[in-house]
Amino acid sequence: MSFESLLQSWQPAWLSIPLTTYWQSLLETLLMVGVSGAIAFLAGVPLALLLIVTAPGGFLASPGINRAVGYVVNGFRAVPFIVLLVALIPFTRWVVGTTIGVWAAIVPLAISATPFFARIAEVSLREVDPGLIEAAQAMGCRKWDIVRHVYLPEAMPGIIGGFTITLVALISSSAMAGAVGAGGLGDLAIRYGYQRFDSQVMVVVIVALLLLVTAVQFAGDRYVRWLRER
Repeated sequence: MSFESLLQSWQPAWLSIPLTTYWQSLLETLLMVGVSGAIAFLAGVPLALLLIVTAPGGFLASPGINRAVGYVVNGFRAVPFIVLLVALIPFTRWVVGTTIGVWAAIVPLAISATPFFARIAEVSLREVDPGLIEAAQAMGCRKWDIVRHVYLPEAMPGIIGGFTITLVALISSSAMAGAVGAGGLGDLAIRYGYQRFDSQVMVVVIVALLLLVTAVQFAGDRYVRWLRER
C-alpha cells in the first residue's frame, strides 16, 4: 500500500479537503525551502568570506571590492520579498522556463535568502579571535588554510545558527510565494482557505507551518550545541 493510499484510508470525516492534498503541499514547501536553502548556504558562505577577507585589515584587503559586494548585498536585502518575487519574473522565466510552480519560486527564494544569510555568516566570521588569525599567519599558513582551518571551524556554530534563522525565514517566504501560484502550503491556504472562505484549511496550514518552524529551530539549536561541545 502506497503512502498516499494510507493517507486516504486515514482521511478524517471533518476535513474539508483530502489529506493527500495537505501532504503534497507540505512536500512542495519542503522542496522549495530545501533547495533554496542549500543554494543560499553554498553561495552565502563564500560571499561572507569575501566580505571578511577584503575588508580593511583582512589578509586580502580591497576596499573597492568590499564596498561593491556590500552594496549588492544590501541592495537585495532592502527589497521586500514579494516585490523581488515580481521583479524577477523575467529572470525566473529565463532560468526555469515558467513563472508559476515550485521551481519558479525557488529562484527568487534563493536570491532573497543568499544576501540575508551572507550578512549573518559575516557577523559570525567577524567574531573569530584575531589572535588566531595572526598566529596562523605567523606559522606560515597559506590564506586558504587560514580560511579552512581557522575561520570556518571557529565560526561554524554561529554560521549554523544563522542558517537556521535563514531556513525559518524561507519557510515564511515560501508561504508568501503562494500568492503568485508557487505551490506549497501558502498556495493551499490562499486557494482553499482565503478564496473559498474555508477557515479550517487556514488553521491546518498555520499549525503545519508552526510545527515545521519548530522542528527546524529545534534541529538547528541541537546541532549548534553539538558543534560548541566538540
